[in-house]
Amino acid sequence: MAAIAATRTGDEPRPRLDYAPYRSSILRHPTKAPRQADPELVELYAPVFGHQDVDPVEADLTIQHRDEPLGERIVVTGRVVTGDGRPVANQLVEIWQANSSGRYAHLRDQHPAPLDPNFTGVGRCLTGPDGSYRFTTVKPGPYPWRNHLNAWRPAHIHFSLFGSEFTQRIITQMYFPGDPLFPIDPIYQSIVDPKARERLIATYDHGITIPEVATGYRWDIVLTGSHRTWTEAE
Repeated sequence: MAAIAATRTGDEPRPRLDYAPYRSSILRHPTKAPRQADPELVELYAPVFGHQDVDPVEADLTIQHRDEPLGERIVVTGRVVTGDGRPVANQLVEIWQANSSGRYAHLRDQHPAPLDPNFTGVGRCLTGPDGSYRFTTVKPGPYPWRNHLNAWRPAHIHFSLFGSEFTQRIITQMYFPGDPLFPIDPIYQSIVDPKARERLIATYDHGITIPEVATGYRWDIVLTGSHRTWTEAE
């Protein structure tokens, strides 16, 4: 539910240790010197997924329970590519999100909005040969967070992408167009490059919209280059 604030070096967003309007960023200051870790040793204790371990049905968050979840059904799709447009295939993409009332299925979320017994809010898939991913879910609602008086987060979906190893991971957030909470959200506004902020907003695509079923949004993730997607782990 959090993001790392960013500043800009040249034309690229870079993380910084603190951003006063986003109070939690102060708590993220390193308190100890960095330590070298053996990535191969880490891999011995990390979960490993092959193609057979990621079921295609995991990409549909609306069929994971007995009944259908409440809310506006949506399709979110796009491609994971490098800065020069090359597709990144066979990569694990995970998402997690609040339900349509703006509440996460998590014990620490005490927002007094209803939980949906038919919506857990997590899904995953592998990118295809063309770098494509596709999720079916419901549009998340905005939710309050206690950063400051009357603080609300814009509706968003968290994305996690893994590389060839579990030590290679980036996390970012996808937003929806036209959200009135953008100007007053410290996490979104902590990205000082307005173009980098805009790249986090999905585009409504009527060609993706399924008649009488779900509206469609397209959002590509660019991993490298000057137009790369802002991530929390840069």
